[in-house]
Parts: sequence; C-alpha cells; structure tokens
Amino acid sequence: MTAEQGIVSLQDLIDATPDLVAYLYNDTPGPHGRIRPELSPVRGEYSNWRDEQRAWRETAILFDQTHHMPELYVKGPDALRLLSWIAANSLANLNPGVGKQLIGCTPRGQVIGDCILYDLGDQTYELVSSMPLLNWVEYQAQAGDWDVTVERDNNTSDNPTGRRRNFRFQLDGPRASSIFDAVVEGDTPEIKFFHTARVTIAGVEVLVLRHGMAGHNGVELSGPFEHGDRVRDAILAAGAEHGLRQGGTKAYYSTLYEQAWLAYPLPAIYTAEELRPYREWLPADSWEGQFSTAGSFVPSSVEEYYVTPYDLGYGHIVKFDHDFIGREALEQLAGAPRRTKVTLVWDKEDFQRIYGSLLDEGLPYKYLELPVADYGNMTQRDEVRTLDGELVGLSAYTGYSSNERKILSIALIDSEHATPGEQVTLLWGEPDGGSRKPRVERHRQTLVRATVAPAPYAATVQKMMRSAVGPSAGR
Repeated sequence: MTAEQGIVSLQDLIDATPDLVAYLYNDTPGPHGRIRPELSPVRGEYSNWRDEQRAWRETAILFDQTHHMPELYVKGPDALRLLSWIAANSLANLNPGVGKQLIGCTPRGQVIGDCILYDLGDQTYELVSSMPLLNWVEYQAQAGDWDVTVERDNNTSDNPTGRRRNFRFQLDGPRASSIFDAVVEGDTPEIKFFHTARVTIAGVEVLVLRHGMAGHNGVELSGPFEHGDRVRDAILAAGAEHGLRQGGTKAYYSTLYEQAWLAYPLPAIYTAEELRPYREWLPADSWEGQFSTAGSFVPSSVEEYYVTPYDLGYGHIVKFDHDFIGREALEQLAGAPRRTKVTLVWDKEDFQRIYGSLLDEGLPYKYLELPVADYGNMTQRDEVRTLDGELVGLSAYTGYSSNERKILSIALIDSEHATPGEQVTLLWGEPDGGSRKPRVERHRQTLVRATVAPAPYAATVQKMMRSAVGPSAGR
C-alpha cells in the first residue's frame, strides 16, 4: 500500500485493511534488523555465536549497538515536564549523572514502549531505543503547548544522513571492569548502577552508563560517531589479554533469554478512538505500520497483544507521585489480576524431537533456529497452557543459551501459574501450516513441555538486580 493509493497515515492503512491481525501476521516486513541483516552493517558473528555467548559469562564481550537503535533528543525549558507527563515511572531524581528508564503508556494504561533516558544537562535529554515510544514523545511535543525542540537520530537503516550522531558499545562480562579500568585515561570513576560519568578513551570523551546485560559491572559507552573506530580499537587492544571477544548480532539478540528483558511489545495504539489523531500523525510506513507478528497465538483482535507495565514486571517502578498519561487507568489496574514474567525451560526430549523431525519423512515441525528461535520480526507470541489444556499465558521470545545449555522462553503467564517448578506446555509453530511470512516454511505444530523458572533466569543477573539500589533496577 502506497501514498499513490491514498495510504499516507497509519490510520489510512488501518482503514484500508479489512483484518489488521491478519495483515500484521502475514504481510508486514518487520522494521527491525534482528532477522533482516541487510538493515545493519554489524556482522552476525565475529567468531561464532557459541563462544560469543560464553564470553559474557566467562571473560568479556564487546557489542556494537551503534546502528540498530533510534535516538531522540528533547531540549528546552519544558523538556523535563514533558517527559514526566509521558513517563509512568518517576523522574523526580533525574539529573546529570543519573540514567533512567522511561515507560510510556496510552491513556488506558497500556504500554507503548520503554527506553533509556539520559539527562545531558542544559535542559537536554537523550532517549535511546524503542521507536514507538520515541514517536509518541515527538508527537506529544508537537501536539501540546510545550516549550521544547526535538531532534531525531534514527537507526542506520532509517537514517537518510548515512551516519549516526553517536557510536554506542556495550562492554560486559566478569572481566569488563578490568578492561574498562585499563582503557580509561586517568583515574576510573566510581559509577553506580544506572548512573553515568564522562571518561576519556583514546583521546575521545565518552559517556558511560553503568548497565549490565549479563549480571556483571558492564558499561554502555557512547560518543561522537566519527571516533567510534578509534574507541573500539582501544577497547579491543586493552581486552586482548582478558579474553575479550567482539559479539555479533546473533549473540547480541540472544542475551534476552538470560536477562529476561521483553523488548518491543506491540504498541497499544491501533484501536482506541482517543488515539486516532496520533495514528493520523504517524506515517503508514512507520515502524507501527510494519510490525510483524508471529507464533501459535493468533488473536481475534489486535488488542489481545497489548500489555500493561504490570504484565512486564515494571510494577515496582510505576509511581503515582506525578500526573502522567495513563495514570488513572494504571491506578485502577494496580490491584487487578495480572500476568507475571517468567522463564520457561524447554524439555530436552521435546527439543530433540523437533530437530529429529527434519530427518523424518513428511512435514517437519517448525524449524527452531539457534541461538534466536523467534521467526517473527518484533512481536512473537506462542500459547502457553497447563497440562490439562487451559490457556494461561503467552511466550514472547525463545532461544538457546550456551551458558545454561538450555532452550529458554520468556513468557507472560497468569500469576497463579507462575510458581517455579510448575509444568506447562508451549505450542510451537503456527496453525494451518504457517503464515505467508517469507521466513516461515510449511510445518506442523507441536506441544513442548516446559518448566516455569524465575525471570531473569541467569543467577548472575538475578544477583545484579537484587544488589541494585533504587527504582532503576528495572532498567
């Protein structure tokens, strides 16, 4: 559908689409580089994904995040007030030197997205990742009476300039701190979890966020894009004696299973009448118009994909100390029954049975690619049921961890079934032989037995989150 056909806005696209669920499930390309490698120049593997996974547990890993995450800069006298109006979590203690998570919801309390927020000083704020949330922030800045300016720096594949404003690297693993100490010029500052500092690496001023994906004292590093190669080379040189590896995109996207971050829920913006002006503002070819859904769960309404902060495990950082979009709805939802984020550990024999079907006559089960098994681009949901067949939740991401030697799924299930050790089943594969998505081959569905376990699953990440002080522990 194109502008020549009169399809200009997301609302136009929805109006012209008889079945939005079927359209997202079958026909959209997906805007993210995870399963579209042509969208990012970062290699899939620098050595092999198995050793790259083990590096963040045993030595250290350096990931290049420069190209896949969009950024938005909000500046002006009303910038903090605007962001507080959008954030379901409190920004009361936000100041230079503190990083925060920003969670944005609709007026109905359903999640649009979440991102990392930096206070750069001088009434300037940097928002990193989650295109749907950045779009929402920019729309609110334009639609309201706010004394702010916004500047976009989109991900590489959506960036007409051909370059980024910043490079962005993640250094993680048990030896990350030693490498960081070695590469920083002068004394290394003490940086608390989700706090920031500025350091010099290879003569370049670098902004550092203390932020770990693997349960260690990891750091996220950003600075001027044109100096990225110099900083990366210095880190690799300092890390050589510590067993540092570069991580490719296959390993990077598989970090989710150990840390249990549920990235990119479908933004809850497609149906509510009060959001029509927003959908009319969004282009038809926005990320919201390209989201690709997948999995054994095929809802009758797109609203069945929507989630609240409580579903995602963010209830502890939702704060009612300020007015924000969705506050009234979230106050009503605070005590309501909800789903809990858990890890599902797949049964070893059922995993082997899926792979064994590739060697048998007849139609095999849905191919389970490693290390990232999801075949939808953004939002995959698979049915989770009790052993007697009751639907109790949805699995969101599935993949393999070399460190745990297990197939793991991140799932949202009814709280009464979220007890570690409970046995459930996951329906793997799509109905009727599979959707029309190019990545989906003809296949059969099969039930997989799984055991409920904590989320995050990795003991190192659990320890890090228990020791983190304050609300930023939720990212």
